[in-house]
Amino acid sequence: MQVKTPEWVKHAVFYQIFPDRFAKGNPPTQTRKGIDKGWYPSTLEAWNQSPTFQGYKGGNLWGVIEKLDYIKNLGVTAIYFTPIFQSTCNHRYHTHDYYRVDPILGGNEALKLLIDNAHDRNIKIVLDGVFNHASRGFYFFNDILENGQNSPWLNWFRIEEWPLSAYDGSLPANYVGWVGNRALPVFNHDNLEVKEYIMQIGEYWLEFGIDGWRLDVPFEVKTPGFWQEFRDRIKAINPEAYIVGEVWSDCVQWLDGTQFDGVMNYLFTGPTIAFTAGDRVDIDQVKDHDYITYPALSAVEYAQKMQELLQLYPWEIQLTQLNLLDSHDTARLLSIAKGDKASVEIATLLLITFPGVPSIYYGDEVGLPGSVDPDSRRSFPPAEQWDHQALKYHKQLISIRHQYTALRTGTYEVLFAEGNVYVFARILADEEVIVAVNSGTEAVKVNIAVTKLKSKPSKIVYGSCEISWQAEANQLELNLLPRKGCILAIN
Repeated sequence: MQVKTPEWVKHAVFYQIFPDRFAKGNPPTQTRKGIDKGWYPSTLEAWNQSPTFQGYKGGNLWGVIEKLDYIKNLGVTAIYFTPIFQSTCNHRYHTHDYYRVDPILGGNEALKLLIDNAHDRNIKIVLDGVFNHASRGFYFFNDILENGQNSPWLNWFRIEEWPLSAYDGSLPANYVGWVGNRALPVFNHDNLEVKEYIMQIGEYWLEFGIDGWRLDVPFEVKTPGFWQEFRDRIKAINPEAYIVGEVWSDCVQWLDGTQFDGVMNYLFTGPTIAFTAGDRVDIDQVKDHDYITYPALSAVEYAQKMQELLQLYPWEIQLTQLNLLDSHDTARLLSIAKGDKASVEIATLLLITFPGVPSIYYGDEVGLPGSVDPDSRRSFPPAEQWDHQALKYHKQLISIRHQYTALRTGTYEVLFAEGNVYVFARILADEEVIVAVNSGTEAVKVNIAVTKLKSKPSKIVYGSCEISWQAEANQLELNLLPRKGCILAIN
């Protein structure tokens, strides 16, 4: 079977937004009649106050619209939003209504205007599909709580015994909740009505104008053929729609070309942090997560991890993997690395130049720190608090990725891995780019026998290093500064 993935994704740079924390804005009209205009609460946490598990900051889609030019200027071409549908929690994974954008965010009207304005700037929009579980406030489950065994929706969920206890933790819930959380009743996906309901949600928002779905914990859905049908129906509406799953580990069974176009590539994240941050990794920030960021990796070990990763899936899938350094589910890399900015910069260099699609978590580009949830979901800071050097190198690296097609779709060849020095090339026909990283604390001179390149890239397009090519032999000499990296291209 020939694997086919969306062409635009291979050339994209994603920006992940947690809507409650990114930006506050106002609708284009000050008249707020009806829920689709958005009901905006008067009681909110202060924007600059440390986030809490249950408090709202009041970020909305109107605010995102106002920041689209900032996002565009960063070089971003696609936005992935964590859930935006009506819910009673700031992260909105407790869905109440899959057909209504949360009124605090501005309602369906705000999303429509956002899509139109984003598309005018050639920015795609991908939404978070939470289809494994709903919430206690979801209409169908709420009917069960009200009517008990007389509810017509009993078979939509996994009821075990009676009575149900949706709120009193001293009593058994008597229904299946996601990871035992009674706030998140799990759908019965074997029920054909439930299956059809979810399929139609996926179709509805594609027809509304979105460009794809990020699927929350899709591995929890065990019904045979479920995601294959989801893909078929989504692709029937838009063959170029992006379907990306949240799967943290080996994803071979999901990436056979019949289900997802990619996954959130934590198998890239973990080793990259272990190589770039090394012994600086704050174990408390990563120890309870399903990605492996310690112990520190040498260049040889990192090269082995990347080669193993690139062997797991078809190349077409590799090019549409969603690569990331952190997300709303993890501590931010700056805090994982105990504030070491060099770790973040060289990790970002590796992120932008690795096969697949780089995803920047909002605020990382301006040096926003954040330990584990809820601290990793801080509000986007005002400009006077930005790390402008971080913003500069993010813009520069993204621009270089857009400039060189080899960095997007070229093959990946490891040229050198020894000690703390890792060097590789991205190759597409006659376009050849070399990337070199020194994660160590000492300057290093290395000599590399380069046999896999036709050219001798010698123009330093990023970073600072000293290079020389032997006139006759394919021998590259590199002088690399400590905790730095560089990109070389053809003159």
